[in-house]
Amino acid sequence: MTTCKIAIIGAGSVGFTRSLVRDVLCVPELQDVEIALTDINPQNLAMIRQILERMVAANGLATKVTATTDRRAALDGARYVINCVRVGGLEAFTEDIRIPLQYGVDQCVGDTICAGGILYGQRSIPAILDFCKDIRALAEPGARLLNYANPMAMNTWAAIDHGGVDTIGLCHGVQHGWEQIAEVLGAEDPHEVEYVCSGINHQTWYIDIRWKGRRIGRDELLAAFERHPAYSSQEKVRIDVLRRFGVYSTESNGHLSEYLPWYRKRPEEISRWIDLSEWIHGETGGYLRECTETRNWFDEEYPRLLAKAEERIDPARRTTEHASYIIEALETGRVYRGHFNVKNRGLIRNLPEDAIVETTGFVDRFGLNMVAGIELPGACAVPCIASINVQRLAVQAAVTGDVETLKLAVLNDPLAGAVCTPDEVWAMVDEMLVAEAAWLPQYADAIDAAKARMAKSTVVKRTWNGAARQSIRSVDEIRAARAEGKARNSVDRPTDA
Repeated sequence: MTTCKIAIIGAGSVGFTRSLVRDVLCVPELQDVEIALTDINPQNLAMIRQILERMVAANGLATKVTATTDRRAALDGARYVINCVRVGGLEAFTEDIRIPLQYGVDQCVGDTICAGGILYGQRSIPAILDFCKDIRALAEPGARLLNYANPMAMNTWAAIDHGGVDTIGLCHGVQHGWEQIAEVLGAEDPHEVEYVCSGINHQTWYIDIRWKGRRIGRDELLAAFERHPAYSSQEKVRIDVLRRFGVYSTESNGHLSEYLPWYRKRPEEISRWIDLSEWIHGETGGYLRECTETRNWFDEEYPRLLAKAEERIDPARRTTEHASYIIEALETGRVYRGHFNVKNRGLIRNLPEDAIVETTGFVDRFGLNMVAGIELPGACAVPCIASINVQRLAVQAAVTGDVETLKLAVLNDPLAGAVCTPDEVWAMVDEMLVAEAAWLPQYADAIDAAKARMAKSTVVKRTWNGAARQSIRSVDEIRAARAEGKARNSVDRPTDA
């Protein structure tokens, strides 16, 4: 058994924390660890602690679960730190979507780049640098930070360059896209399909796909997606990019549409490229709606989560989230291959050396061992470089609190730049700074000047809810929709003869 401490910052994300810890406890050698939970929300913290304590007791484990709003206490002696925070919560997220809409910027998610993602980074990076300071002071020597928080590249970049902590950025987009590819190809088991991905977070590319050892080319994959009954309408942006670039993207239709300057710049064109069957396919502010409904539904969901905590842990149901596999590999020496966000330093030859890239590597007892010397197809490298340049400026702005650098980052964002004039970008950033000032300590001395510029601004804003906005459902509406879906599935499910 391995005895160590795993601290989770932002553990009040109850469902995600439950999943991460359950994955860890699927590993026999990790069942003796201490799970130290910390969050600024004591109510959510108490809920996740209760779930995990029930899970441990029901499975007769020696795992220790602690919970505290004192982050430093949670980090004291930790060997691994998992970061899941959303600085500013839904209140700030609402402004990330609402304000850019007034300037014509229609985002589906707004958490990576775009105006929303860049401001999200301005909120997150000061907090992450505080986390890193505490990790250096209190955690085990050589402690690793596993960052799940977006904007992934910016946060990981700041933690490595300015926080001085060994950091690996983790995302599940690669695994989800792989499952799609396996499905459209007709693989009975997704593991029949092998792949290599490389790029940057949310713009990673399946540069090598093999099914039962046979390499899958663009034409075969394109035909498979175009004939799929659901993906052919839900993934129009990804399919169009596959057709033109020759490579499939890891990222969802809605996400990918935000990082390129072509698909969301004209309101009348947006509906051509998106699908409203689920938020992730491109709905205006779709992820904000999803998060809001999930929060509102939580009182209904919590009793179910509490009841499921009594179930036996089944390693066969372990998720594909990277964190538990990385910890298992480092602690036991079992080799794990995955796709990780790290400093480039020659891993991808045609992307900047200083960038945070998402690419393939292996973890074992000796650490993280990345595959070097990969070259992206040129069509994929170009939009990645554009995003990297925005990320670099955004990190610099977040660390220095320089408003002009922040505005230049937004001006050079592919979507904002396709939609806005420079004057509109300058006005939009001022408005976002003022609205989100409570979470932007590095800009405290700049807020009054931003307010003064807003008072004198002649930029014309619009009253616009976006090209594809849907209303947030009430709890009663969600309950009715779930009941309808359950009934439909029951009718569609074949009965035994």
